[in-house]
Amino acid sequence: MLSPVRTSAPATTPITLTEAKAHLRVGHTAEDTLIGIYIDAATATLDGWTGILGRCMVTQTWRQDFDGFYDDMRLPFPDVQSVTVAYYDSTNTSQTLSGSVYTLVNDAGGARIELAYNQTFPATYDRLDAVRVTLVAGYGAASAVPAALKAAMLLHVGVMFTARGDADGSGELPPAYHALVAPYRVVGV
Repeated sequence: MLSPVRTSAPATTPITLTEAKAHLRVGHTAEDTLIGIYIDAATATLDGWTGILGRCMVTQTWRQDFDGFYDDMRLPFPDVQSVTVAYYDSTNTSQTLSGSVYTLVNDAGGARIELAYNQTFPATYDRLDAVRVTLVAGYGAASAVPAALKAAMLLHVGVMFTARGDADGSGELPPAYHALVAPYRVVGV
């Protein structure tokens, strides 16, 4: 299995500039660009394949390639809303797999594609990306992101805004940040 690739970024960040400015008690626009950078950094720290949560927050699209079909194909994120499965058949021609052949499962173990009852996967060409799963993942719109994650992001933005690169270690995230994030981290089974 290759690393997943994001093909469509979320339309918005989980917290808005207005929310961040209210949290920071900033009433002017002179630092809007800087605060926007902090929002993006706080989002990147948590979100997606490289984020510490191991999940997507706001709806986004990813592609996960496999070298073939398996009866139980683990997807890189939980909270998968939908999938489309394409593959290269035995003649190396791209095909789309009928949704009746597989089932998308979201459970405590994460998201996966399972072979549907009484179905078989077709043969694939010998290549690393023989099967391409396009998946839409995330809680939904920014309004659906849990309040604890939004609060953690606001704390993170606050630390970056206040510390501004201080070398004395004052830029550390408070224990409350970690307590807010911990319940939402994906833990390997």
